[in-house]
Amino acid sequence: MEKNITFRTVIEILGKPQEHVEKSIKEYVKKLKDDDKYEVLEEEFADIKKQEDQDLWATFAELEVKTSSLQDLSAFCFEYMPSLMEIIEPKKMNLTDSNVSEFLSDLQSKLHQIDMVAKHVKMENDMLKKSINSLLKNYIVVLLRPRNLTADQLSKLTGVAQDKLEDFLDQLIDEGRIDLKEGIYFLTDTKK
Repeated sequence: MEKNITFRTVIEILGKPQEHVEKSIKEYVKKLKDDDKYEVLEEEFADIKKQEDQDLWATFAELEVKTSSLQDLSAFCFEYMPSLMEIIEPKKMNLTDSNVSEFLSDLQSKLHQIDMVAKHVKMENDMLKKSINSLLKNYIVVLLRPRNLTADQLSKLTGVAQDKLEDFLDQLIDEGRIDLKEGIYFLTDTKK
């Protein structure tokens, strides 16, 4: 199919270390060049720059690319996540109802795929949070079994920030697993 749509785009990379960012932008553009749906006409790589007040590096590539359909443009947006898209040619597009329907169906399909991935990641995240909470509860009980400790001591032993840990300890008090007296946490008699 003839590639009759020309567009300008910018692809950005942010990360660390510097060498990884430099390598990644070049690999990204190579992947695009290897994709039969696209023809890279021009490419210009920006110098890599360190971000202020952060240990992150950023760079970008400005590209001029040709493709053959709106579906390919849509796929490009989802696959390469550009920060800029500008159609250069054609100046006008004649679209039929079937062109627009194909484009929207393709777009909807990609949105459903993204939604499925997001739901899967959320489910895994929820399971991890539940497991970590159970682990922390058990760890606190083990730490309090032989001795009573302050929030500061528990924070140092668990590696959890004291303010976050105190919220968690309040939950354990509400559950009746531990208690607090004069700044000292201890197991309740029923849970020893």
